[in-house]
Amino acid sequence: MVSGPLAAGALILAVDGGASKTDVWVVAADGSILGTARGDGSNHQLSGLDGAMDALESTIAAALDVAGLGPRDQPVAGTGVYCMAGMDLAVDDERLSEAIRSRGWSATDLVHNDTLAVLRAGVRSGWGVGVVCGSGLNCVGLGSDGSVERFPSLGELSGDFAAGGSWLGVRALGLALRSRDGRSGPTSLADLVPAHFALSSPEAVLTAVYTGEIGYGRLFELARVCLDAAGAGDTEAEGAVGYLADEVVAMAGATIDRLAVAAEEVEVVLGGGLFDSGNPVFTERIQSGIRAVAPRSRFRRLGAAPVLGAALLGLDAVGAPNEAEARLRSSAPPNGAARPN
Repeated sequence: MVSGPLAAGALILAVDGGASKTDVWVVAADGSILGTARGDGSNHQLSGLDGAMDALESTIAAALDVAGLGPRDQPVAGTGVYCMAGMDLAVDDERLSEAIRSRGWSATDLVHNDTLAVLRAGVRSGWGVGVVCGSGLNCVGLGSDGSVERFPSLGELSGDFAAGGSWLGVRALGLALRSRDGRSGPTSLADLVPAHFALSSPEAVLTAVYTGEIGYGRLFELARVCLDAAGAGDTEAEGAVGYLADEVVAMAGATIDRLAVAAEEVEVVLGGGLFDSGNPVFTERIQSGIRAVAPRSRFRRLGAAPVLGAALLGLDAVGAPNEAEARLRSSAPPNGAARPN
């Protein structure tokens, strides 16, 4: 068993559990990173509860081994912060919280939607609004009083009419097809979309997706194609990108209103691959729209791994001093997985 300054009660387990990977950090209460590991995805909507918990189990064990702490009795940490993908409805909260509690990894379990980790990693004030726009789209707000505002993020089922890069990629193929059959105007996407997959036409891409030759999930790759076309002035692509930007503004603006912070200097963290597209108009349209709701908004592009946010939430929970946050941020590996030097 761990004893002395590294007794289990003094440790924080920080978890970012996503669809494709799980990151775990073992952190001391002074902000020192003791060990890190990356494992398989742990989204229960994809792998089931048991599969998700098994992925967490193996990744936590790997992080503890890297920390040199070895096997020990449960719980292995005083505080566990589990920021998990697939926590969209109250029923998800209940199921995941119970499943995590049954494993006994930590004496105190804090289970959150993974967007909260993105937000906490990016803000410096400790509260604000976080937007994640990658393959999907979600937004979360954390008030200065600890209140949380969030969305189900279940696509059109939950009213998300432009659900991130996956939606934009499908729209790019649709615009290419419609341009060819006369349902909409000309667009460079009619050439760019098939070229991306080394095929001859949009119809060939459609057939390849339909038959499974191209996985449906790969249409997300076309989001960047659409953003590039919009940046070059393609009218049809601009319309799709603008629609997505306005959906981001709608979610962020609603979150700001629900937190009642429109008059304050609210920090807005922008996370996800679409903000790295190289199309400044996309980000500028979002920032302009959010400023129309909250004129004093300050924007931050997330440059850290989201698991950093889970670790910071852990430090918040144990009442760690500001110096601990500074130490954690300064020593955090950029991709969330490598063991710090």
